[in-house]
Amino acid sequence: MALSHRAVLPQPQYADDRVPDFTGFTEDVFGHLPRVDQRRWADAYLCGLLTAPGKKTVSRLAKEACLPRGAAQALQQFISASPWDWSAARESLARKAAARLPGHSWTVGTMLVEKRGEHSVGVHRRFVPEAGRTVNCQVGIGLFLTSGSESIPVEWSLLMDETWCGDEVRRRRARVPDTVRAKPAWAHALELTDRLAALKVSGPAPLVIDRHCALDAARLAAHLQLRERDFVLEICPDQPVLPAPHAATGIGAPPGPDRPVSARQFMREDGARHPSVIDVEQGGRTRRVQVFSAPVRLPGASPAAPSTGRVHRLIAERFSAGRRPARFWLTSLGDRRTDEVLSLLRGPSLTHTTVRRLEDDFGLLDFEGRSYPGWHHHMTMSSAAYLYHRLQHCARQPARL
Repeated sequence: MALSHRAVLPQPQYADDRVPDFTGFTEDVFGHLPRVDQRRWADAYLCGLLTAPGKKTVSRLAKEACLPRGAAQALQQFISASPWDWSAARESLARKAAARLPGHSWTVGTMLVEKRGEHSVGVHRRFVPEAGRTVNCQVGIGLFLTSGSESIPVEWSLLMDETWCGDEVRRRRARVPDTVRAKPAWAHALELTDRLAALKVSGPAPLVIDRHCALDAARLAAHLQLRERDFVLEICPDQPVLPAPHAATGIGAPPGPDRPVSARQFMREDGARHPSVIDVEQGGRTRRVQVFSAPVRLPGASPAAPSTGRVHRLIAERFSAGRRPARFWLTSLGDRRTDEVLSLLRGPSLTHTTVRRLEDDFGLLDFEGRSYPGWHHHMTMSSAAYLYHRLQHCARQPARL
């Protein structure tokens, strides 16, 4: 089945010229698709994601896009079986997001979809700390461009375990490429940053990740160091560190190269003796925190030189009021003011909020197929719908004088 013309789609019309044109947006993002019918199904799927209420099933998307009877099956075919390249669409999204958010950082968000059975691509049993139980699920890892008030998804990866990747029958059935192998979450995050960096959509941007992503921060920091990319990564209080001399003064000699201590112990015993008290704006409110900062190395963390490591900066954030536990961050931004580094820490919480919004309003959790390409197609479409929605929202805001 083919759509006869674009006019069947209910494209929103606005008097304000700043509002992005729907057709122009889809042509920019999906114009690379080789066939006319593919481009029209992309229009239809995106339109459905933007307008359908509740769960975004393909039948509901077809109904909201005013498609003829039987179109739901064709939409499902377009997402799950049609061999179109999602990387070109994501590059377009990344360029649009970078233009929208100058001075952004990169952040990582995760999404988890509980599944029944074992046939959905990448599904595996996984303990989820937030739920306090082991669930059968898919886990997606996304890379976002994030400013002080907004976070936009531009790239995605699907976590695959050894059981899935070692089963050739399941791989073939789900059309998993031969190049896809099981790897830990931190390696997925690194691969996503490599892809985005290769596009050169913007200048250097720090990667900011908090504890919710459950990554091996020390391992990720070592590989980012090799790539000379800046980062701010939350680490657990028990992360071993080695005190290091201050880069400028040489003061603060470590107690010995064979005596790593936990980040918590280091900041308690060997860190800065005089904490700074800083007011940080977050979520429309000002919070006051005590901040300790000191140079450290990661023992044995560098894949290039296991016995030595580059000097990083350990920041410990402790709330002055209340009993909330301290949080620890490792960063390469040794020349930045502490308050500038702390201002980046709002990014991950914005990303978590965006993931929830994608799940609730843009169908992120609603992929009905089982194939690897289909999953990536759906994630791309959900990301495109969110970006278009944000462009509309921005255009409707009063211009600042």
